[in-house]
Amino acid sequence: MSRQLMAASTKPIILAILSKGEDYGYSIIQKVKETSSGNLEWTDGMLYPVLQRMEMDELISSTWKLSGGNRPRRYYMITDRGRKELASELVSWRTVWQALSRFTEPLLSED
Repeated sequence: MSRQLMAASTKPIILAILSKGEDYGYSIIQKVKETSSGNLEWTDGMLYPVLQRMEMDELISSTWKLSGGNRPRRYYMITDRGRKELASELVSWRTVWQALSRFTEPLLSED
């Protein structure tokens, strides 16, 4: 996958994950890997700056909590603004996918 497409998809993927409930960084990375069957592999170095930017944009918020092993973890939650952003992003991605499908349909039927 191209870096540009990866970068463009990061925010809506994070918002979609957090729309199902609060989560922490490592868990988000693992969910992305599992859900994409290993095709998307995010790193800490890629994820945490995005989370920080999203928090500054008030799309998500965070809080520190102790995990089962009494180790503090930063949990992220989607905000109302983030839910609106996710809805908007989904409309945009569906529009792009529909257009791309229409453009490539003749190519796929030539096989």
